[in-house]
Amino acid sequence: MTPVTDDMVETFQRDGVVLIKGLWKDWVDVIRAGIERNLAEPGPHAAENLKPGEGGRFFDDYCNWTRIPEFREVIEGSDVAEVAARLMRSDIVQVFHDHVLVKEPGTSKPTPWHQDGPYYFVKGSQTISFWSPLDPVTDATLRCVAGSHRWAKEVLPKRWLAETDFYPDPDAYMPVPDPDAEGLNVREWSMEPGDAVAFDYQTLHGARGNNSTTRRRAFSLRLVGRDAHYVERPGRTSPPFPGHGMQPGERLREDWFPYLRRGTV
Repeated sequence: MTPVTDDMVETFQRDGVVLIKGLWKDWVDVIRAGIERNLAEPGPHAAENLKPGEGGRFFDDYCNWTRIPEFREVIEGSDVAEVAARLMRSDIVQVFHDHVLVKEPGTSKPTPWHQDGPYYFVKGSQTISFWSPLDPVTDATLRCVAGSHRWAKEVLPKRWLAETDFYPDPDAYMPVPDPDAEGLNVREWSMEPGDAVAFDYQTLHGARGNNSTTRRRAFSLRLVGRDAHYVERPGRTSPPFPGHGMQPGERLREDWFPYLRRGTV
């Protein structure tokens, strides 16, 4: 079992982010194989996030774990559900979706500052995302703003490539901040393959470009706990999951978002 101390739980609850050393250290080759399969066989949500003239390659894709056996293997076979349960303080853990992000060498474009939550149709105090590099990272590591998961207003979601507003009413959200210019409490770590940053869906995060000579492959897994529930958004969410049939306030449907840990449902 990956050790999760009381201090790590308190840090996650207080700051909305904590480093988990070696979460998937025994699964690195499996995840790498899954990412290569994903690159060779992109899903319907795959995107290239660079404009003409921008160097490198910034690929991302999500919601592929049911068709890529390596991803299913690590989700169901590792102890990530138990780690998530401890950090969220939830007896229930459900899969929401997976996400792959690849920045090839010389990709100077940063991952924009954003919160994941406003893109999703799920809300709750028990949400968690694991971001794990499959290559050693320093400057291209994930950066998170401690405490941002408790901000009173959500950050306006933007489209990464077009840089346009994601929803029609931007006044309902706060503008995207500049954490470095504003002196916010940014947490970041040099990481080895299989390490993971665990963060709340409402935690503001981003990443610098990859100006190194090596790849930066990252695998993310998004899970939810007992109090997570479906909410309506003012537009198409990302991921969209069309035809889900859920109503506001309901927990995510089990047949689409299976339980990894059932607790007392």
